[in-house]
Parts: sequence; C-alpha cells; structure tokens
Amino acid sequence: MFVAKVTGAVVSTQKVDSIVGYKLLVVEPYRLDNKTRKKLNTTGRTFIAVDTLGAGEGDYVLITQGSSARLTEETRDLPIDTVVVGIVDNVHVDNHSVYERS
Repeated sequence: MFVAKVTGAVVSTQKVDSIVGYKLLVVEPYRLDNKTRKKLNTTGRTFIAVDTLGAGEGDYVLITQGSSARLTEETRDLPIDTVVVGIVDNVHVDNHSVYERS
C-alpha cells in the first residue's frame, strides 16, 4: 500500500461496462521526507485509481496496485490496476505528526 494525495478526477463517458458508475481519481503517491522524516513529499508519479470510499480532491488516501487492487469485494471482477482502500486521518512517524486531516 501507498499513501497518495487525490489531485483530481477523470471523467470517462465511454468505458467498459464493468466500471460504469465508479469514480475515477487522479492520485499522486507520497513518501516520507528522507532528511527530516517530518513531512510527506511527492514521488512525482501519477495514477488513476478507482474510488469506492468517497474520497475527494485534497484527501490523502491509501492505495493498492496490481493484482492486490482486485482483491476487495467491490473490485474483484474489475479491469483495474489501482484502487483507493482507505482515507487517511493522520500519519505519525517517530512520535511526530506528519499529516492530520482537518
């Protein structure tokens, strides 16, 4: 799993029937700052993820990719590679708050 920030959404009016009705989000994975370990930094990568939880732009989420993305009840038979599996409330590292959802 990875922590990612929702940076946008994708609207696709033509898609395979099995993903009709699913919200598609643009997510950008983040990692812990190598030097300070007190903030999250972008990895510079972007993915499109299926959202089954109702995340929105600006939220930090947990994503999973590859075959693991198809292991939830909601995504078992979907042709997807990335799915939002959680909305992050807070991140604590070394007794320091790295992120707090407001």
